[in-house]
Amino acid sequence: MTRQGSVLRTALVVEVPEVEPAVGDIRRDLDPMAGRGVPPHVTVLFPFVPLDQLDATIVARLESIFRQAAPFEHCLVGTQWFGDKVLWLASDADVQLRGLIDLVVVEFPAYQPYGGEHAEVVPHLTIADHAPLDAMRSAATEVDARLPICVVTTSVALLTEQPSGDWILERRFGLGQGVRTARRPLVD
Repeated sequence: MTRQGSVLRTALVVEVPEVEPAVGDIRRDLDPMAGRGVPPHVTVLFPFVPLDQLDATIVARLESIFRQAAPFEHCLVGTQWFGDKVLWLASDADVQLRGLIDLVVVEFPAYQPYGGEHAEVVPHLTIADHAPLDAMRSAATEVDARLPICVVTTSVALLTEQPSGDWILERRFGLGQGVRTARRPLVD
C-alpha cells in the first residue's frame, strides 16, 4: 500500500495478529508497511473507498456483506514468493479468503483488488516487500521453521490512511453475527 497524491485511502483486511511472534521483527525490518502501522494481514480489498467518501451508508453495506460470511479457522502453512521481490505466507483457506474478496467486489464493483493491476489475486500475508534478497531468503527459512500457525478469523478490519502516511484501525466488521467494534463513529 503506497500513498498516491493527497487522497487518503482505505483498505479492508483480515488481521492475523497471531503471526506476530513468528514474523513481527522480520516485518518491521523488511516490510515498509509494518512501520506505518499496518498489522500482519491478508488483504480483502485495497484500495477501497477513499477516506473522504467513507460514510455511514457504506459502513452499513459492509456490515451487511460481512454478516453473510461465517467465521473460519485456517492455518498459515508456508512461505511463497512473488518473483524475488515479495515474500509472503500462504493460508490453507484460499477459498474462504477469496469468498470475502468476492463479496465486497460484487457489492462495490468500482473497487477492484489492487486497482485491477493483477490478473489473478492471491490471498497472502506479506512478510517482506522489496527488501534485500539475502535478508528475505534468510527470513523465509526462519519463518518456515515456525509454521504452521493456525488462527480463527472472526472479522474484517477497515484500515484508514492518515495524512502522515500511517494507517490506523477504523473499525472491525464481525463475520456472521459477530460483534462490531468501532474506534470512533463516522460522520455523515
